[in-house]
Amino acid sequence: MKQFQLAYHDIPTLQRELQKIRLWKKSAVHSHTVFQILAEHPRREVVDSICSQIRRSMPDALYFGCSTSGSIMNGAIAPDEIVIICNIFEYPSTKTMLLQYTLTSETAADVTASLLEVLQDNPWVKCVEFFTTIRGMSMTEFCDGLGKARPDIRIFGGGAYNYEPDGNACVFSSVGEWNENSVVFWLIGGEDFHVELTHITGWKPLGKVFHVTRSEGSRLIELDHMPAYAVYYKYLNIRNDSHFFTNTLEFPFFYEHNGINILRAPVSSEPDGSLIMTSDMEENVQARLAYGDPQTILESVRNEGRIIRDFAPELIWVFSCAARRTFWGDSEVSKETEPFQAMAPTSGFYTSSEFLRTNGYVNQHNVTLVVAGMREGDPVAVDKTEMEIDESVFTGKVSLINRLASYINAAVRDLESAAIRDGMTHLYNRAEIQRRIAERLASGKPLSLIMMDIDNFKSVNDTFGHQEGDNVIIGLTELLHSGIPEHNPDASAGRWGGEEFMLLMPYELEYAQRAAARICKDFSELQFPKAGGQTLSLGVTQADPEEPLDDLLIRVDKALYEAKQTGKNRCVIYPAPQK
Repeated sequence: MKQFQLAYHDIPTLQRELQKIRLWKKSAVHSHTVFQILAEHPRREVVDSICSQIRRSMPDALYFGCSTSGSIMNGAIAPDEIVIICNIFEYPSTKTMLLQYTLTSETAADVTASLLEVLQDNPWVKCVEFFTTIRGMSMTEFCDGLGKARPDIRIFGGGAYNYEPDGNACVFSSVGEWNENSVVFWLIGGEDFHVELTHITGWKPLGKVFHVTRSEGSRLIELDHMPAYAVYYKYLNIRNDSHFFTNTLEFPFFYEHNGINILRAPVSSEPDGSLIMTSDMEENVQARLAYGDPQTILESVRNEGRIIRDFAPELIWVFSCAARRTFWGDSEVSKETEPFQAMAPTSGFYTSSEFLRTNGYVNQHNVTLVVAGMREGDPVAVDKTEMEIDESVFTGKVSLINRLASYINAAVRDLESAAIRDGMTHLYNRAEIQRRIAERLASGKPLSLIMMDIDNFKSVNDTFGHQEGDNVIIGLTELLHSGIPEHNPDASAGRWGGEEFMLLMPYELEYAQRAAARICKDFSELQFPKAGGQTLSLGVTQADPEEPLDDLLIRVDKALYEAKQTGKNRCVIYPAPQK
């Protein structure tokens, strides 16, 4: 593969550059020519002129492009507003194809279905690269559709961008036209074509965990039962104004999705305090804000860069989020992409989102660097020396530091005021576990309670001393701490008082009954230094969503009392009252 990287200044200069490429092609073996046109501040008449010139100069060439947040040439941020990348394939066996579709929320399913048909009819395809517009729509259905492609096909892409407040991002191609709601797919393959992909984040999660308590598709409504926007205002002092999108790009949400850690930034904040995301966020997931750490980012570049280095690429393509450019600043952003230029010619652009297929899923990323290495033929020998990365002192991070300080101060105040843990057991205290029970009861979702009491606990204290009594309590605590993640990961445990404990089970009664029996058995098998074996009594019940909280707590307490009165070391089940 051969690549030419051109900075556009005017048509006469472009004509001379294209003439050089034509002369090179006459003296070399080649099969296909594909141009990528990247425009930071796109003016349609200028882009149309460039496309016309390519058509006249090389009628057989394909071309596609989009608006961007800046381009990457020779591994560094390009100073020019328009960059043209010419890719020339040299092996006759390599095949390539362009497709362009109108893409909206209404057409996403049809677009991916059409692409899948093309892939089915063309088994030579090894990878799909795409440029797409995304503002104003959730990309979830689009990503899910792409994920149905043949498992061996590598898929990656980037979202077009437009800085202008009243402008829309666009894509265009030689098989379509300038379109502000569209996607262009570039299909590449053949027996001698090879591709390797990786992605780099380097963003670190901040301490406080938020629960997504309400969401509807791509609309994130509540975090911890408060408007989602309040998180950005309270912790980072980011206001809901015209700069909201740009300011929040540096502080995306960090959460697990499809088995990997995902960074996702909001597109906008609504008047009701909800956030519009670029893709769906499910309810009941845990998310944290994240921030960029320069050293962590560069270490990630070094680690993931080895994958591309060992692949021995002939050229490298990069999709880098616009937030990374904002974070670093133009003077330093190239530090994370220049190391790839030492491996092979490196180009790309700064995006509104990045896409990559991982473990069979096509995931939409934010604040991420997606890197693709390509080559034709067998790999050449690889220099195994470590990548050279400029780790000199970083500047321009005052805004970031101030916001992090604001976050930390607010988080500390939250932790000081919350006091939701029992000091001895580190389980939830009574107030917190009761709050969680009330919250679950109000949701109308399945809820069962297990209330437990250590049998003959006063006798343990009187006979062996309070230290041994504490050992018994800690033994039960450790059993709950280890058993909940293993057997009941969605459960919550709290110390109700003294030797009494409460377990909130977001399941039906039958499941809670089995869990109670397991806890009873496992505790009875523990051996303490002085007190030897001890036992538990447990009461179990299921909630009726329409009953008052007090009635539910009284019923589980009665079940526990019956277990104590009828022999101890046993579970008593009280079903929900019949209607």
